[in-house]
Amino acid sequence: MFLTAKRKKNISAVGVLSLALLLSGCSTISDWFADDEELEIRKLAPIDAAFTPTLVWEQQIGDGVEGYFSRLRPAYDNNKVYVAERRGEVAALDPQSGKVIWEKNFAKFKDEGMMDSISRLWSSGESAKIAGLAAAENLLFIGTEDGVILALNQQDGEVVWQATVAGEILAAPAIGEGVLLVNTGAGVLFGLNAETGEQLWRSESDVPPLTLRGISTPTSGNGGAIVGTPTGKLQVHILDSGVVAWETAITTPAGATELERIVDIDSAPLLYGGIVYSIAYNGTLAAVELRSGRVIWKREYASYRNLTLSDNQIFVVDNNSHIYALDRRNGVELWSQSGLKRRSLTEAEPVGDHIVVGDKWGFLHWLDQESGKIVARFSLGDDDEDESVYVSPLKVEDNIIAITREGKVAAIASR
Repeated sequence: MFLTAKRKKNISAVGVLSLALLLSGCSTISDWFADDEELEIRKLAPIDAAFTPTLVWEQQIGDGVEGYFSRLRPAYDNNKVYVAERRGEVAALDPQSGKVIWEKNFAKFKDEGMMDSISRLWSSGESAKIAGLAAAENLLFIGTEDGVILALNQQDGEVVWQATVAGEILAAPAIGEGVLLVNTGAGVLFGLNAETGEQLWRSESDVPPLTLRGISTPTSGNGGAIVGTPTGKLQVHILDSGVVAWETAITTPAGATELERIVDIDSAPLLYGGIVYSIAYNGTLAAVELRSGRVIWKREYASYRNLTLSDNQIFVVDNNSHIYALDRRNGVELWSQSGLKRRSLTEAEPVGDHIVVGDKWGFLHWLDQESGKIVARFSLGDDDEDESVYVSPLKVEDNIIAITREGKVAAIASR
C-alpha cells in the first residue's frame, strides 16, 4: 500500500461494534445499520458464472473520495495508470504490476515553519478537492472544485503549468486539437491552450435555480466542442473560437415544482460516426446529427451517467440502475437487465464481449453484450466492510482498473 495513512479511528467504538456484530451474527458493520429494504436490495441472485475474474494487483490511494459527490475516475496514457484522491494525492502506476512510478501531494498546507513540518507528519492538510483527471499529449490534467487546473508531466509528475477558472470543476477536462476543454458548475465552458494554460475563449450558458450536483464532461471531435447543459440542451462550440455553432433542446422542463423541472444533461456527449448521443436526467435519450443539430431519434430513458458504445449497441444505465442495450441507428431496445436495480450502478464499460458495471457495495458485474445476462461477478470488499465502486471501471490492456470510494485501486483480469 502507499500514499497517505488513514486518519485516526475510534478504537473503542470499533471494538464495541465488533463485539455487537459477533453477538448478532451480522456479517458486516454495514449490515448492522442496514434496514430491511436495503438488505433486500443487497441480496444478489445466484448466477451461472461463465468465468472467474481474478485480482492482478491492488493499491491504496489515500482516503479516496470518502462520502463526497465525485466522478474522479482513473486515466490511462503512455503505459501509465493515473489515479488520485479528492484530498490531493496523485500517482502514476504501472498497469501490469500496480507499482508506483511517481506520486505527488497537492493538499494545501499552511507555511508555519518547523511546527508546520511536524504537523505534516500527522495531517493530510486541507483538501485540494480534486474532481477530474484527463491524460493526453504527454500531460496529465487535473481539475479541482476550487476551479484550479494543473498540468503535470506524465513522466515525473512535475507541474508544467497551473491556471484558475471561475466556477467549480466537477467533471474531467477533455482535450482536442491542442485545446483543453473545462466545464464548470457556473455554466461556463472554457477553452485553454493545452501546452501553456492560456485562456483562449469562454462561453457562458444559463443555469436554472435548481440543478443536479454534477456537470457534463465535454467531448471534442470534428473541430467542435460538444457539451450538455443544465437546461437540457446539447451545444456544439467551434473548437478554435468557442462560438456556439448550434444548440438543440434534448428535453424541456415540465412540472409544477423546480424539482420536477430538473432537466440536466450531466453525462458526456457520445460521438460516433457524425452522430452525437445524449441523455438527460428527466427522461430523454436522443441521437443528434453533429453537422446540423437535427434530432434523428428520441427515446424515453432517464440517466445522469455516461452512455457507452460497442459496435452498434448503446448501453444505458438509468436512474434506477436498470441496464439497457439499444441499437444506435434507430434507438430500438435490444435487451434490458433489472437484476441489479437500485444498487447505484456505474455506467457500463465495454470489455471484449461483455460490459462491466460496479455497484455501491463493492461488486463488479460482467454482462453479456448480446443478451444482457449476468455472467460473472467480483467483490472488491473486505470481509468486514464494503468498498463502494462509484465510477465505472477502466479497460486497460487485458485488465480492468476499478477504484472504490474508500481509495482502493485494483486491476482485475476477466479470465
